[in-house]
Amino acid sequence: MFTDADLLEMHRRMVVIRGFEERVAALYRDGEVPGFVHLSIGQEASAVGACWPLAPTDVITSTHRGHGHCLAKGLDPLGMFAELMGRDQGTNRGRGGSMHIADPTVGIFGANGIVAAGLPIAVGAATAAQLRNDGSIAVAFFGDGAVAHGTFHEAINLAAVWRLPVIFFCENNGYAEFSPASAQHAASLEQRAAGYGVDYLAVDGNDVVATATVMTSALEATRAGRGPVVVEAATYRWHGHYEGDPQRYRSVDEVREWEARDPLLVSARQLQAAGVAEDALAVIQSSVALELDNAVEAARQLTPPAVTTLTDFVTRPRPERAEPPAPATDAPVFRTMDAIRNALEVELTSDERVFIAGIDVAAGGNVFGLMRGLHDQFGDRVRDTPISESAIVGLGVGAAMAGMRPVVELMYLDFLGVCLDQLLNQAAKLPFMTGGAAEMALTVRTQFGAGRSSGSQHSQSLEALLAHIPGLSVVMPSTPADAYGLLRAAIQDPNPVVFIENRLLYGMKGPQPPAEYILPIGKSAVVRPGSDITVVSVSRMVHEAVAAAEAVSDEGISVEVIDLRTVAPLDMAPILDSVHKTSRLLIAHEAVMQFGIGAEIAAVVAREAFWDLDAPIERVGAAATPPPYSPDLERAWLPDRDNIAETLRRLAAV
Repeated sequence: MFTDADLLEMHRRMVVIRGFEERVAALYRDGEVPGFVHLSIGQEASAVGACWPLAPTDVITSTHRGHGHCLAKGLDPLGMFAELMGRDQGTNRGRGGSMHIADPTVGIFGANGIVAAGLPIAVGAATAAQLRNDGSIAVAFFGDGAVAHGTFHEAINLAAVWRLPVIFFCENNGYAEFSPASAQHAASLEQRAAGYGVDYLAVDGNDVVATATVMTSALEATRAGRGPVVVEAATYRWHGHYEGDPQRYRSVDEVREWEARDPLLVSARQLQAAGVAEDALAVIQSSVALELDNAVEAARQLTPPAVTTLTDFVTRPRPERAEPPAPATDAPVFRTMDAIRNALEVELTSDERVFIAGIDVAAGGNVFGLMRGLHDQFGDRVRDTPISESAIVGLGVGAAMAGMRPVVELMYLDFLGVCLDQLLNQAAKLPFMTGGAAEMALTVRTQFGAGRSSGSQHSQSLEALLAHIPGLSVVMPSTPADAYGLLRAAIQDPNPVVFIENRLLYGMKGPQPPAEYILPIGKSAVVRPGSDITVVSVSRMVHEAVAAAEAVSDEGISVEVIDLRTVAPLDMAPILDSVHKTSRLLIAHEAVMQFGIGAEIAAVVAREAFWDLDAPIERVGAAATPPPYSPDLERAWLPDRDNIAETLRRLAAV
């Protein structure tokens, strides 16, 4: 099946990985590589064998022990040495380091410091391949410890349901960090694969030829449309979980037993049996050593990133958009729910890269029926998922990295905690950690809204949590026109955007803008002019603020109301201009007041416009309790126009 030239090249690639890791160990010991380092010495055959049959267009996701996978997929050792040393010319411009090396341009969607996090990202890349029908596949590397993680189950189940072209490649090295695999799992990986109806293949992960053979077979089946495959490679890491690990959890005899099964020795014996002279192996060893030594010296000469570039790659420049004229007052009337559906329909029609995925978004049109008919119109580009929030958001991350523009739905904002890793550590950070190489045109639609006794787990306004994450944009429209214009902007944006709708506004009616209407992200709007007090609000509370302003206007209090529209990034200029005019500020939001977005706005105004203020800054927000269920308690908990009006009167009297 493999020629002598193939066997020699496999051996050379393993020698590269072994030599790279040995040099990294020395560099780390000597303080030239900072941070954490997890080496894959002893696992070279699984990396090379798994990547051997891959095409350049195929994708891999990796683990914190990912150097070998990246090298086997084709990354340059010089760039990787430079990255580990924190150099600007490193693979990721010194932003990723050992655990996060990635190069999406060659199909490496990232080593990952979060256990099992790469699996749903690979599912996303495979979804993109399936939608494009381009014949590419994704391989998700993971360790035996990841099998206990919920994300593992969500990813494999979703891949099985959709019959995605993805291979889940387990490097079972016998230990999950410090714990033996035997103490971690009540069922074998083979049994788990059977439970998902997924093919399972086992292989000696220290035999590169056997691994390449099994992977070639798995890839052929996957490319032919047979769905995902689980491959389990038995292997062993010679070093500890991390460099510096005292390794008290395993015996010297055990390590020596596995060292006797050194993948390089196994390969050398196979080559010699095929008639390859020992001199050929010696030439490979010496040439690779010279190459790696030169790469280390070259990396040492490179410079770290300039401090002035600290904020580079956090977000991509978004399109410059002028504020369009407001919809005509005599325009046809539509509802917020119509606006959302219309925006999705326009983007699906105009851009083949756009697709929608989420729980019951296809057959049911989502829990509120916002997308009814879209699946009939666009087929597989509107997809129902299992109830698997981490897999849903993760597939969005992977598909976005593959150049798609996914719109994934998180049914309730309260469910953010279930999938926060994929937003916090993946979507928000991958563009930065890859030095700007990772695309992330991802839109996460979700909704919230208290006032209907939905209880503590279905009523929370959590925008401040998301706004605190660098790299995420957070949008919260208050009108049907804004919902249409901002959702279109979010889908077209090159950055990850969380689009938060208030379900109590779904039936709200307003003038319908023209089809080409798109609003700029990151721009607030003055929705009611005034001269005495500035009120800043967002989403449904904007309407409560306007109502309160109208209520106190008969008392001679002139209130200016500003709708943030976008929570992150905050547009402070109109707020500062307004405070300069009014000298008084009130911030009102539906979220719990403590540590909410009002605190950030107040801090900026206090710093930038302190001398304009004639009164203390006031805030109105929900009480510091979970949302209550009882209607009476919920009314007492949730701020409204009366609370805002009362605070306006107090401010006016100062």
